[in-house]
Amino acid sequence: MKKENNEAVFLDRDGTINEEVGYLDRMDKLRLIAGAAEAVGLINRAGMKAVVITNQAGVARGFFEEDFVREVHSRIQEELGRSGARIDRYYYCPHHPTEGRSPYLKVCDCRKPGAGLFLAASRELDIELSNSYMIGDTAKDIEAARSVGVKGILVKTGYGMDHLAQPIAPAYIADDILEAVRWIMRARGA
Repeated sequence: MKKENNEAVFLDRDGTINEEVGYLDRMDKLRLIAGAAEAVGLINRAGMKAVVITNQAGVARGFFEEDFVREVHSRIQEELGRSGARIDRYYYCPHHPTEGRSPYLKVCDCRKPGAGLFLAASRELDIELSNSYMIGDTAKDIEAARSVGVKGILVKTGYGMDHLAQPIAPAYIADDILEAVRWIMRARGA
């Protein structure tokens, strides 16, 4: 096992770690994507930080409260923990720029493709962004990663297939999170 360092794998949540269901507004809709626990475990064993970066505009739109977002993250952590895997930190944006309710109806820098959540994670967890990766299923994930010097990987799960034709130039395109993490490990020579 490698010593912990300042590299991270940033992970989108919906469509990357768990199945995309539109708005995850009930716990019974939560299902991890096959291989997600193994993928996060590989990140952990490599000594890299596993950090979730997710837009959760359902809060702004009144579909659920921030407490529910935290409950979902706790449940994901429990499910990953059954396989000995863990997310080091969860960051989410509850805002939407054009739809929703106050105080969440606003333009912010934390909503991907904005860089705010990456920068907060970098500060709080001492992450070197240029040595890190982002795995996500949308162009916003790849754009946000690029804006801070993180290598973006597009997965074909979730909305990924819909974003393949967009001119986003990810570092790699993977079938799913497990293939993406295995590619990262090969790229790092791990």
